[in-house]
Amino acid sequence: MRVIVRTVSELCITVGTVIVLFVVYVLFWTGVKADHVMDDQIDRLEQQWAQEPPKTPAAVASPPQPAPYQKGKPFAIMYIPRLGFTWNKPVLEGTATSTLKKGLGHYAGTARLGQTGNFSVAGHRRTYGDPFKDFPKLRRGDAVVLTDGTTWFTYRIDQGPYKTMPTDVEVIGPVPRKSGYTRPGRYLTLTTCDPEWGHSHRLIVWAHLDSTQPVEAGKPKALRR
Repeated sequence: MRVIVRTVSELCITVGTVIVLFVVYVLFWTGVKADHVMDDQIDRLEQQWAQEPPKTPAAVASPPQPAPYQKGKPFAIMYIPRLGFTWNKPVLEGTATSTLKKGLGHYAGTARLGQTGNFSVAGHRRTYGDPFKDFPKLRRGDAVVLTDGTTWFTYRIDQGPYKTMPTDVEVIGPVPRKSGYTRPGRYLTLTTCDPEWGHSHRLIVWAHLDSTQPVEAGKPKALRR
């Protein structure tokens, strides 16, 4: 009997240790790795932008057709002052699991940044850096600022957070359902999971493009302290 009790006790301790280590991995280590990866993505983008030749007046007058976003590659940086003035995340093309481990993901097939349509972006609520941990704090009028290295795009939130089902794909439509928008425009949709540690539902916010300015003009007002 003593042997059985000792064996069961040791198994319980082992299982408990494994559970604790798993929780530490999920809560801490994936976040540390994700933060490092996201910082690396931003560094690469900024280096790439710094090496690009400045546009000449002729090039501006007759701009070439923009290249499509590359799957799994970063193309912009997002800032949301409501989530902290040090909060910035890379935006990559696609919403595959491997992509969302590196930052935020642009829904393929939705509008390009700043263009007519609905530029839609997804991000993890928890794990992998917790980029949208404080998503419920977003409010109407909050700024969501993005840059592609040449232009600052400032969007202003109009609606949300709105709770819906994962199957409700109309929330990222060109004129998103339940957004309050009634005609085509330059919109932004942000999505994340709900509840905080689950994925049975989605939280959504919608925003409209409020202003743009060239990077050379300095940071937009929303990012100035």
